[in-house]
Amino acid sequence: MEEIFLKERETFGSRLGFILVSAGCAVGLGNVWKFPYMTGKYGGAAFILIYLVFLVLLGLPILVSEFAVGRSSRLSTARAFHKLEPEGSNFHKYSYMGMIGNYMLMMFYTMVAGWMMYYGYVMATGKLSGASSDEVSGFFSNLMTSTGTMTGWMIVAVLLAFGVCSLGLQNGIERITKVMMICLLALIVVLAVHSVTLDGAMEGVKFYLVPNLDNIRAAGLGNVIFGALSQAFFTLSIGIGAMAIFGSYIDKERSLTGEAINVLVLDTLVAFMAGLIIFPACAAYGIEAGQGPSLIFITLPNVFNHMAGGRFWGTLFFVFMTFAAASTVTAVFQNIVSFATDLTGCSIKKAVCVNLVVIAVLSLPCVLGFNLWSGFMPFGEGSNVLDLEDFIVSNNLLPLGSLVYLMFCTSRYGWGFENFLKEANEGKGVKFPRQVRAYVTYVIPLIVLFIFVQGYWSKFFQ
Repeated sequence: MEEIFLKERETFGSRLGFILVSAGCAVGLGNVWKFPYMTGKYGGAAFILIYLVFLVLLGLPILVSEFAVGRSSRLSTARAFHKLEPEGSNFHKYSYMGMIGNYMLMMFYTMVAGWMMYYGYVMATGKLSGASSDEVSGFFSNLMTSTGTMTGWMIVAVLLAFGVCSLGLQNGIERITKVMMICLLALIVVLAVHSVTLDGAMEGVKFYLVPNLDNIRAAGLGNVIFGALSQAFFTLSIGIGAMAIFGSYIDKERSLTGEAINVLVLDTLVAFMAGLIIFPACAAYGIEAGQGPSLIFITLPNVFNHMAGGRFWGTLFFVFMTFAAASTVTAVFQNIVSFATDLTGCSIKKAVCVNLVVIAVLSLPCVLGFNLWSGFMPFGEGSNVLDLEDFIVSNNLLPLGSLVYLMFCTSRYGWGFENFLKEANEGKGVKFPRQVRAYVTYVIPLIVLFIFVQGYWSKFFQ
């Protein structure tokens, strides 16, 4: 057994802190553009209903398993399996994949967080005020070719997030992320209320929330179900230990299923409210709600330019987007810092200083993939380094990591179901039902494997 550096584990100062920080990690940019887009594409309210069912049936058990491994071990993914596994088990070998997953996620997420901060600055200073559609599109294209601007804002994102982590758990990540998440929730409500009260906005609300059977038929029921299934799985960032770390910082006063439900509710609320911002605003100004970067950086700035007080509302939107990105970056950085302290016993300050440089360097290929290295197209025309890194994390490390956590918590060769159940159900609140043992042990892994295989099929064979 390798040496484990056991120190007195810092804990969250409050239950609210744990819930908001965990939700902050789960709430990401996919909530803001992908969920609304898929809801509209796959039939509105019908898709949301299917998505919620899968979120509870699939996402919740995996999230509880991560929290349980973290809380029982009081360690990050780097050493949690070492401590909990029985003699002769090999589950600890996954530690390396989990750590790689966190680093790789940050290799592209820091750059995107930098984009959000930059656009917040651009909106606040009025650089896009009165710009034509072509000028807005050209501005984003120019950003993609500007290595210096993208690198500079990526480094700002890294410095700020690691700065928060250097202050410690309670004084840094808990205190600051609580403020960010409360501001995020307030901003999203203000923006949504403003969007739905615009002239012509109700068409967008109908498109978003009224079940559309024609859309379901056009897309195919199977595609709708798989879309809801995959979105429910990926929205929580489960499988690489990004959630396990927060389990290691909480006490045993509350059961983990109830806490996981609170995180799910917050994550879903943000995704749902994002749709109430985007679709009504686009409908009010007759603009098609696109997908991905074009929605955030081209479509919506055009919407704000048509809007009364657009500079103000655009600034608020990108401040909200910055909080969504920064909460995830800060949470994952906390995980990365904990790897170093759990592995080596070094101080938080040293872990921050070393990893700050490492992450900044590792993030450069993604930045360069849009300009100097744009000739590298791993998945064919139009693809880049970002697509490759996202594919490795989203289509490989997350589903395979989730399989590992499930097997570890249910297999006698791992931690075992009884140990998992005891940890998950300790404290007050909703209990994890013993009756679902067979479902968690056999059915969910098959679903996750299906998502994994389907991800490859749709990427390379469709």
